[in-house]
Amino acid sequence: MILRKQFLEHVGQTSPSPMMVEVARAEGSFFYTPEGKRYFDLVAGVSVSNVGHANPAVVEAVQKQAADYMHIMVYGEMVERPQVEYARRIAELAPGDLNCVYFVNSGAEAVEVALKLAKRYTGRTELISMRRAYHGSTHGAMSMMGTPEGEEWKAEFRPLLPDVKSIEFNSFEDLAEITERTAGVLCEVVQGEAGVRLPNPEWLRALRARCTEVGALLIFDEIQTGMGRTGAMFASAKYDVTPDVMCLAKAFGGGMPLGGVVSKKQILDSFTHNPVLGHITTFGGHPVCCAAGLAALNYLIDNKVVESVEAKGAKFEALLQDHSKVIEIRRSGLLLALELGKPEYLYRLMEIFKEEGIMSDWFLYCDTAFRISPPLTISEAEIAECCEIIHRSLDRL
Repeated sequence: MILRKQFLEHVGQTSPSPMMVEVARAEGSFFYTPEGKRYFDLVAGVSVSNVGHANPAVVEAVQKQAADYMHIMVYGEMVERPQVEYARRIAELAPGDLNCVYFVNSGAEAVEVALKLAKRYTGRTELISMRRAYHGSTHGAMSMMGTPEGEEWKAEFRPLLPDVKSIEFNSFEDLAEITERTAGVLCEVVQGEAGVRLPNPEWLRALRARCTEVGALLIFDEIQTGMGRTGAMFASAKYDVTPDVMCLAKAFGGGMPLGGVVSKKQILDSFTHNPVLGHITTFGGHPVCCAAGLAALNYLIDNKVVESVEAKGAKFEALLQDHSKVIEIRRSGLLLALELGKPEYLYRLMEIFKEEGIMSDWFLYCDTAFRISPPLTISEAEIAECCEIIHRSLDRL
């Protein structure tokens, strides 16, 4: 109780009602309180812990790198093996001709870099996002929260970036809003905080074609969907659409804070001149974080984790779709939204989950559905047990 009180007194808060679950340790698909209560983690840090908590390969990589060296110099000056090897590995796996990684600290910073890059590379100023989009809470990223839905979150922080507008996700008609004035179009391949909304594949291809036609950079936000979450290493691969710029974070760091902007070297080199130091970051590409991210990526590949994601997501769907309280399940791999239809059901269910030992969450733009995005390493037996608890919890509504 003392630690919880100190948490409220001395740690800056994001809302009046934090979850207030004290964590003692975590392993695999679970975390535990000091009293020993076990929680199924169905959030995974919002799609961060893809290889499971305390993954031995990641822990070993972090310990080894921390013992060798940590921070030496600001980003981009020194040749650091974890950074170089991770960038090379991402370049091998990235879609199309994306062959270069600019490392940063987070998803929001990755978005900031992508927006600056679009303006610098094209010489234009207009930026376009999607309605019900979420890309982070820094000034630039917040500016890209689509209007009018995003006003709930950003209105009190205006003025934000000028020359920004939003279009409707999956709207062919709205693609005409992308013109020769447009520097970049920022789009989640699967809209996460809108409640897991999947793209129309034809629309995604039309979006790519329109950006190419007018010379605008297409920026895919793969911060939640990247690193295997949707059943492909990058969600864009499922639709065979290659962006000009791809933003990564969350699982990209293997549980450590890390972000990245992936593009062609020709585009990223825009930051090297007129002016030099087009983006500066002290801790971007921290060697310990890169070592963790690389270890997590290698674990995903060596253990064929991504290949199992679709079947695991389908099992969740099959076990939960017949409950009378579940109106709809929207899913891409192991990113699921279970639609309940009523906010009061959702809020009550969060309380019940806490009692029953499940950690779930809602979506910024959808307060009628709950999230299932566990570690990708969750086992078939754990899925079955978890779904039994979810059924029992839904029965209490």
